[in-house]
Amino acid sequence: MRTILIIGAGRSASSLIQYLLEKSEVENLHLIIADLSLSLAQKKTNNHPNATPIALDIFDENQRKSAVQKATIVISMLPAHLHIEVARDCILYHKHLVTASYVSDAMQELDAQAKASNLIFMNEIGLDPGIDHMSAMKVIDEITEKGGKMLLFESFCGGLVAPESDTNLWNYKFTWAPRNVVLAGQGGAAKFIQEGAYKYIPYGSLFRRTEFLEVEGFGKFEAYSNRDSLKYRSVYGLDNVLTLYRGTIRRLGFSKAWNMFVQLGMTDDSYVMEDSENMSYRQFVNSFLPYHPTDSVEIKMRLILKIDQDDTMWDKLLELDLFNNDKKVGLKNATPAQILEKILTDSWTLQADDKDMIVMYHKFGYENNGKKEQIDSKMVCIGNDQTYTAMAKTVGLPVAMATLLILNGKITTPGVQLPIRKEVYLPILKELEDYGVVFKEQAMPYLGYNPDKVFS
Repeated sequence: MRTILIIGAGRSASSLIQYLLEKSEVENLHLIIADLSLSLAQKKTNNHPNATPIALDIFDENQRKSAVQKATIVISMLPAHLHIEVARDCILYHKHLVTASYVSDAMQELDAQAKASNLIFMNEIGLDPGIDHMSAMKVIDEITEKGGKMLLFESFCGGLVAPESDTNLWNYKFTWAPRNVVLAGQGGAAKFIQEGAYKYIPYGSLFRRTEFLEVEGFGKFEAYSNRDSLKYRSVYGLDNVLTLYRGTIRRLGFSKAWNMFVQLGMTDDSYVMEDSENMSYRQFVNSFLPYHPTDSVEIKMRLILKIDQDDTMWDKLLELDLFNNDKKVGLKNATPAQILEKILTDSWTLQADDKDMIVMYHKFGYENNGKKEQIDSKMVCIGNDQTYTAMAKTVGLPVAMATLLILNGKITTPGVQLPIRKEVYLPILKELEDYGVVFKEQAMPYLGYNPDKVFS
């Protein structure tokens, strides 16, 4: 039996584990599902004969090394900053490693050792990063192989609620880590290239600078800029491209509404609020508003945000129960961002039968034989329920597929890497279509820069 050690049995591991268990008989696999919570690991194995759940404390060096040593290949579904110790163990015991996380500086430093041991450390093989890399490189390679010169690349992705489960005014529910949603865009200005000019959007303006998209059958969307659109410029071979932009997709109106929290300071994670545990939701809101001897919290809120009582923006705030004086925050030494996350989780948690939706949209502008052309590539994936979400599917399946390709000698390039080579992206994209992850490519008129459409 070939042993796959999966470290981390959280939300993103559901479809990953299901896929590998379904393949376990044919592929001669045994899965060790390791998590700090033994009950969670047991739940994910579902008493399958080819799976063993174990409790694993990632900070227990002996326990961790023992688990890695017994494996044929290791999948780490831990938070990104915890991969590195697992990776070092994989170097020590000569094990391949697969993660869905961004390549950290510490991980990249292991590249030479991985290559020297002929080990594959595949990273960024989830959704975003992951499927975005693979689907983009497929089209970019096709264009350049035909002699085309890339002029424009825009890439957008969003985890959203599916239309049939869209039951709130924000048209949004948490499909991934809520904390990441609350802190999105922080840590420096967003930067990108537009028609050869570098552009920067500071955090305070980020959610008022959006691009608009339309996906057939699903309507209109908006996208705000990712923090660093230039990160993959060289990786994708786009050093000379005139426009390079990466963004996060939301339903129309979300960004404008979210900007209210940004302007008030509720997304700040840099300081702790006094006596946060006993603070009511109403008191939390009032903390960011000026004192007035007679005006209510509601009136002060409307005045400072310049919104009318009959504005849909106001309805969105009311829907979150922000002004409830009976609900307590219940978090000790909490930052504003942590308290906002708690409040939003009350309203935006997926229910058992709720379905989520992943939307990905690429635009490729290029010149070939003197003619400027464009290809738009769109993908929509709908989840099954709260457990087998579209997010879990699009993150977990590429990880599982890459793992099998490595085990079966189909991926052979050693070192710390991203899924940008044909040996990786061609078979995975093809197999993903069997699971409903299908990109529809369409030739479009080349738009280039359009001041009425872009970054309004």
